[in-house]
Amino acid sequence: MPKKMPVQQPEETFGFRLARLRHKVGLTQQELGDQIGLSQRMVAYYEGQSARAPDHLLAAIAEVLGVSTDELLGVKSSSGSPQKPSNQRLWRRFRQIEKLPPRDRRQLLAMVDAMLERHRLLQKAS
Repeated sequence: MPKKMPVQQPEETFGFRLARLRHKVGLTQQELGDQIGLSQRMVAYYEGQSARAPDHLLAAIAEVLGVSTDELLGVKSSSGSPQKPSNQRLWRRFRQIEKLPPRDRRQLLAMVDAMLERHRLLQKAS
């Protein structure tokens, strides 16, 4: 009786890896596209249809996703990459706040700081 050969798992494609890393940081296809200068449709294409990574965009994609280009290409494991945020909605808002003019960001941060201080004082009094 012949020995069974171990079943090899297919290598993860660039598109699948891109989608996985995008989900891990909580971005939609539209948000990733906006940050790297692509349409949502092109991001979807790279995630599903394209067999090749877009060479001219690798550095930008890696920067937005917070990984190295080696991790994005599958040369190096992405085990050290950031974990998926527990509150996706909150993180999306933070990314939107980062795009605001400096004056508006400062005002928002002042409000957040005041709210956090109020919460801290209330917990201390309890």
